[in-house]
Amino acid sequence: MKTQSTSKNRPLIVGIGGSTRPGSTSERAMRDALAIVEEAGCDTVAFAGPDLMLPHFEMGIADAHPVAIRMIAALRKASGIIIASPGYHGSISGIVKNALDYTEEMRNDARPYFEGRVAGCIVCANGAQAVGTTLIAMRSIVHALRGWPTPYGVAIQTDIKPSGAGQSADWMPGLRIMAEQVAAFALSDVPAKLRAQRNDDVIISRAS
Repeated sequence: MKTQSTSKNRPLIVGIGGSTRPGSTSERAMRDALAIVEEAGCDTVAFAGPDLMLPHFEMGIADAHPVAIRMIAALRKASGIIIASPGYHGSISGIVKNALDYTEEMRNDARPYFEGRVAGCIVCANGAQAVGTTLIAMRSIVHALRGWPTPYGVAIQTDIKPSGAGQSADWMPGLRIMAEQVAAFALSDVPAKLRAQRNDDVIISRAS
């Protein structure tokens, strides 16, 4: 896990993704996207590769695992998330889904799950059908977690040979669109307004 130093005025974007293989395509794409949001004025933290090799989620288990503790703490502070996954049989990988399941520990927060947070989605898969179904699945999960998926989702078709400077260069235009959308949302006053609205709702609920 690589953590950037955070400042009071810079929103935090959390990256979750990759595979058990170091330097996987999905991890590299996620880190490229995080670099773009840093350029735009955000701080970042990444949970990738070995960080995602967590036990199968069940309630209460997070407290026993340092990575899970750090990831949940980061998500609670975050204004946005970037999720990257390979496509496995029509959906996201098991380790990425399991990591996202740990957000159930946030269910009773004043701002539960991904509420009030923007989410950028990156999918890497072999074949057009695979990237399409996996991206739909990922966006559906973000919706279920009450997050705001960016209008642009990044679908990287790994069976197409890169041209020119290589695959990383080929995916950068799409990553930049998505990452700049994440940064624009996080840097706006929308997250603060959503947090205030949620806090007001909690206060009203408790008083009623």
